[in-house]
Amino acid sequence: MSWTLTAADLPDLARGATLLGTGGGGDPYIGQMLVQQVLGGGGITILDPDELPDDMFVIPTAQMGAPTVMVEKIPAGTEPLAALRTLEAHLGRTAEATMPIECGGVNSMIPLIVAAESGLPVVDADGMGRAFPELSMETFAVYGVQGSPLALAGERGEHVIIDTGSDNRQMESFARAITIRLGGVGHIAEYAMTGADVRRTAIPRTLSMALALGRAIRIAREEHRSPFAALTDALSTTLYSHVRELHVGKVVDVERRTTEGFARGRAVIEAVDGSGEPVVIAFQNENLTAYRGEELLAIVPDLICIVDHETAEPITTEGLRYGQRVRVLGISTPDLMRIPEALDTFGPSAFGLSESFVPVESLSGAAIAGAPDAGSADGSGTPVR
Repeated sequence: MSWTLTAADLPDLARGATLLGTGGGGDPYIGQMLVQQVLGGGGITILDPDELPDDMFVIPTAQMGAPTVMVEKIPAGTEPLAALRTLEAHLGRTAEATMPIECGGVNSMIPLIVAAESGLPVVDADGMGRAFPELSMETFAVYGVQGSPLALAGERGEHVIIDTGSDNRQMESFARAITIRLGGVGHIAEYAMTGADVRRTAIPRTLSMALALGRAIRIAREEHRSPFAALTDALSTTLYSHVRELHVGKVVDVERRTTEGFARGRAVIEAVDGSGEPVVIAFQNENLTAYRGEELLAIVPDLICIVDHETAEPITTEGLRYGQRVRVLGISTPDLMRIPEALDTFGPSAFGLSESFVPVESLSGAAIAGAPDAGSADGSGTPVR
């Protein structure tokens, strides 16, 4: 069933999207402010993917680049719609809806900016179910939708069409190079598809899930309950049904560099009392691996989320600082992201890692205290209202 998203929903959506961004995807607070500026007191229609007409024409919109750049280089706000219009003109067809390419970070907000400016509805689904650093890392691609042609727009009115046919990796490479020349951030429209394609290739109801997760954390804090138990409870009926606490401690070191259009580095988290081996989180925009010494705790594409140890407020890779007290959570990805073709696209080998994928629920980690034991997901998603 379709529903209406309003400005009052944006803080909860931003919180949930930051969590699902697994440290990357860009800080959605900036996107939230841009949406509020153009939305005012209005609303945005969010469409359930199961209700889309087969022939509806959907163009996803997004931002690409290094999250660290966006902290200092705020978008003008006109770029996402410019990218959409550029692709429409190239294809000779008008979009009937837009959609996120990822539900994590700022890219949960970019389609909302387009919707608020154009009046288009937004489909409640995406192609990553979290955030990934590369445009080719999409369930759309895994299940047969090609990313090209892609339209890319810059803040000064620049726009370009990239068409690499079925080679999504080459599309990513070309778009990344142009984004670097634009200063590290660009806005894109890509993976144009039909409503039937959306149902076949997208991860459903992830905007609803991000909103529900952000709301669950907020309400639990307001009611002086454990936000971690509330988070686990909210996930238990979704496609992300396994949650593990991997570590609790203090950030003692952060190595971070912006290179080749990505934020790369690692964070070291020690137990507060200094006991045991520290946990090391490696990231490329998003958190990729969590190790305690030689012991693997979690690995991409499962979600590795760093949150405040008391409030469960998620922390992005560019927001990590020495001295922060944090918890590291591991969250399972949906089964459709764990098939061999998907792991070839956005599993460990896609990042040059030598490790094989092991589900987080099969590795070390503690259940969240006070939360029910999450069973298998029924695929129905988390209701918003």
